[in-house]
Amino acid sequence: MSGATHTRAVIAMSLGGLLFGFDTAVISGVTDALRSQYALSEAGLGLAVSAALWGTLVGALFSGAPGDRWGSLAVLRVIGLLYVVSAVGCAIATTLTGFIAFRVLGGLAIGASSVLVPVYIAEISSAKRRGLLVGLFQFNIVAGILVAYLSNYLVAQAVAADIAWRWKLGVAAVPAALFLILLTGLPQSPRWLSARGRSDEAADAAARLGLDAIPAAEGGGTGRLHWRAHRMPILLAIAIGLFNQLSGINAILYYLNDIFAAAGFTGVSGDVQAIAIGVANLIATVIGMGVIDRFGRRPLLIGGGIVTAIALGGVALVYMGLASPALLLPLLILFIAAFAMSQGAVIWVYLSEIFPTDVRARGQAIGSATHWVANAVLSFAFPLVAQWDRALPFWGFAAAMLLQALLVWRLFPETRGRDLEAISAELTKRISA
Repeated sequence: MSGATHTRAVIAMSLGGLLFGFDTAVISGVTDALRSQYALSEAGLGLAVSAALWGTLVGALFSGAPGDRWGSLAVLRVIGLLYVVSAVGCAIATTLTGFIAFRVLGGLAIGASSVLVPVYIAEISSAKRRGLLVGLFQFNIVAGILVAYLSNYLVAQAVAADIAWRWKLGVAAVPAALFLILLTGLPQSPRWLSARGRSDEAADAAARLGLDAIPAAEGGGTGRLHWRAHRMPILLAIAIGLFNQLSGINAILYYLNDIFAAAGFTGVSGDVQAIAIGVANLIATVIGMGVIDRFGRRPLLIGGGIVTAIALGGVALVYMGLASPALLLPLLILFIAAFAMSQGAVIWVYLSEIFPTDVRARGQAIGSATHWVANAVLSFAFPLVAQWDRALPFWGFAAAMLLQALLVWRLFPETRGRDLEAISAELTKRISA
């Protein structure tokens, strides 16, 4: 029974990742319909599309404190409800204001998921399998992106054009409802219960989840996130969240069809190649999940940073006319594969490992919020910079990845195979030494 409960918990949390990915990517298939439905200017379209991003930032920033106070699981039940309401609301919205409001709700759910799902999985996983199990969250983000692309395509074939956009957005209510159902009856994290002094409940939760022992809460915790006490993990969280986006991953995914069009590909071929990149992303994420607990976090970040820099430099050379446009797809597949096996596989795992239990959700929120701020800024700036010089954004992303490889080599501790309590104790010792 305990093994079944643990499996159910991991599946439920992973489904939270699928909703994250689906809601992030589904908007790409309805932009033309939104422009027509609400008579939008380019600025209006940008507002409608970016509304979820700003909601995501708010969700990431402010979900940590309630997660630490009431437990990740309790807050995630509210988040599941927000996913359902957002999907249905966007599908039936009759005004732009209503549509934006429901997109913001979806963004709140995405942001909170990026904080609380990895925290919960990390706290119920053994040290030997933590990377794999938290990595399932990233796998399902990637799967959700691919499912959104495929869903948009299938809905467009099956539903009348004038209402297809509503179905594309509304279909997300189905996995959201399943997420809510799977959360029912799951226990709170034994680590969180132990940190709150609820030892009997922690013992019961550990038994239900099949954990060998109740993890002891770290001593000396105040329940508050302090710069003096948590400086090192805070800096690591900001760095990994920032470099995740300085790779250019979301800017490239958001503007993928424009990137292909600028290199001379038609809309149809661009759509097909976008699906090819989505498949490559999924396969590489599976590989990354399989090796993260074998090779460790640092080697993946260092090696991935170098390979992504090479691929991005190649894309820049294509736009400078120094390499064939035929190389664009292979270079972007190399980039997406290297990213998925490094930053993509590591970010949510690493963020969930480096903070003490009593402030873990708030610490995760710092890294996640950094990720979403950088996402919003770079997604806004990318087309502006590319309009001036198409190669320049890719040179900038490549340089950032080389800098990441250097900083990880010099500063980042390895967390593979170690208890969460031992990791946070080491980082605290670094500060006091």
